[in-house]
Amino acid sequence: MPIVLVLFIAMPIIEIAVLIKVGGALGLLPTLAIIIATALLGTFLLRQQGLSTLNKARNRLASGQLPAEQMMEGMLLVVGGVLLLTPGFVTDAFGLFCLFPLTRQWLARRIAARSVAFAVGGATVVDPRRAADGTSTPHKQSRSDVIEGSYQRHDDD
Repeated sequence: MPIVLVLFIAMPIIEIAVLIKVGGALGLLPTLAIIIATALLGTFLLRQQGLSTLNKARNRLASGQLPAEQMMEGMLLVVGGVLLLTPGFVTDAFGLFCLFPLTRQWLARRIAARSVAFAVGGATVVDPRRAADGTSTPHKQSRSDVIEGSYQRHDDD
């Protein structure tokens, strides 16, 4: 069963269970206040971190570099914002994890390191550090990596 389907089924059940436990321990009003406070905190962090990431991306573009890391962080910011707006403590914890700069950068690096393929000029190029069976091959990543290939010219005379 795909992990997304399992999460889609399990997350509401987990959230309801946690809300019942916290509501039973703290009471209804404090539980609601905490949920509203995390939504407000998430909105503030999302705006602040989103603008910071956007400025970093603009600076990288201005210096002629591709803002790949900032694009990944931007996607994590969107995920974090959606999770924080979803009522519940578990989704709030994951949402805050995506919004705090240190944890977001760590997560972005982890996701980028696990990528198997990337797009270059519209073509998909398989990562040379990965074997065909999906296992990693030792390779030191450097900026001087070269994608080699060959081509044939077909003239229709």
